[in-house]
Amino acid sequence: MEERLQKLIAQAGIASRRASEELITAGRVTVNGKVAELGQKADLEKDRVLVDGRPLKAVEAPVYIALNKPRGVVTTADDELGRPTVLDFIPISTRLYPVGRLDLDSEGLVLLTNDGEMANRLSHPRYEHPKEYQVLVARQPDLQQLEAFRHGVVMPDGYRTVPAEVRVEASHGKGAWLNVVLHEGRKRQIRETCAQIGLPVVRIIRVRIGSLRLGNLKPREWRHLTPAEVEALKAPNKILRRSAPKDRRITRPRRDPTSTASPSRKTPKAPRR
Repeated sequence: MEERLQKLIAQAGIASRRASEELITAGRVTVNGKVAELGQKADLEKDRVLVDGRPLKAVEAPVYIALNKPRGVVTTADDELGRPTVLDFIPISTRLYPVGRLDLDSEGLVLLTNDGEMANRLSHPRYEHPKEYQVLVARQPDLQQLEAFRHGVVMPDGYRTVPAEVRVEASHGKGAWLNVVLHEGRKRQIRETCAQIGLPVVRIIRVRIGSLRLGNLKPREWRHLTPAEVEALKAPNKILRRSAPKDRRITRPRRDPTSTASPSRKTPKAPRR
């Protein structure tokens, strides 16, 4: 079946659909030995498509899997240090890619798929798919710490994180469980943020990616997504407006010097007789 080249390239996980269009217009894609044109279609069962000289293979049937990643496991397809990876728990021959990385000591929901287009969409910060976490901290947070987390903090590299949703769910000894919802995916963002505001992290569990929830999966357990879950993840995500940082001044429109009316005051009504 013929499909547009940019769709085939995106499905193969080489680039997003927009970036695939740029590959085509740059002359880096050929079909049966001829430089491809934007909008051209191809059938990978019949046509030989090359991207930067490498053959584009037909994509296997899409697979979507939710895994509860335990601690001590890396969220990659392969690890040069020989550590266990999330793919070690999935006995499937199809080549899968993890979406939504978690660091070695974090646990919880990881999505694995061979759908490159979905992987790019869920990973791209533009779409701001919310990710929800249960975070155990070693001490009770005060209001100032919670407000700093909510409004964003300056990371060691100078980047200021966007506002997050944070609430205390329950006390736990001297510490507390926090519910945290992030709208960006900075590396080790929760750990770095907590370090900045003085909250030692004990445990991080991701429980949601977009509309997909961890549910009752136990560590190391996995399952296939339902068709309804796949469609919900593919649905367009509403891009959220980011709140302006406190140190950023909001520019107000200048007043017309020829105008006699005050923009901030309403004209008083005439008194009733």
